[in-house]
Amino acid sequence: FVGFISTGLSAVIGIVLGAIAGYFGGIVDMLISRMFEVVACIPPLILILALLSVLDKPTIWHVMVVIGCTGWTSIARLTRSEFLKLRSVEYVTAARALGAGRVRVMFLHVLPNALAPVLVPITFGVASAIMVESGLKFLGFGIDPSEPSWGSLLNAGRGNLTQWWLIFYPGLAIFLTVLANNLIGEGIQDATDPRLREAAK
Repeated sequence: FVGFISTGLSAVIGIVLGAIAGYFGGIVDMLISRMFEVVACIPPLILILALLSVLDKPTIWHVMVVIGCTGWTSIARLTRSEFLKLRSVEYVTAARALGAGRVRVMFLHVLPNALAPVLVPITFGVASAIMVESGLKFLGFGIDPSEPSWGSLLNAGRGNLTQWWLIFYPGLAIFLTVLANNLIGEGIQDATDPRLREAAK
């Protein structure tokens, strides 16, 4: 749940900002690119801990919003580069000649053709968000302990290492979930990157 919600928020922010930067170029691209760099310098874990220290009753939704608002930079960079490449191709020029507006051209003509490489960091982002949330729960920071989490199970089981299954199974669940998301990301990358397909032949 944490992985999909926070990564979905990251995807929306990253795709919209990357599309605007890549399609318009010029001063718009420069300003949004500087925003990429500023946000990329903020460690998500530090920002989450700072937020939890300010809020009286932080919830998992606060964590998801913070992860989503700090994890969109790689998605935005890929979207920007694809839009820079595709904004001058023939079908985009034809759509403009037929009178299509900028928003229509960006999101109905360019975005579907730019989306394949963007799906890869989205799948990796799900795994990263799961790791961040589990790490916070394992460290025992702030979020409501009544909410179930693999990280909180690990934290509860580390005090009794003789009962190894208390930490083995939650750790195995985190490992398998993150591994599955990473394998899905690599599979999407192999399927959408023509250079990798040519190398496999």
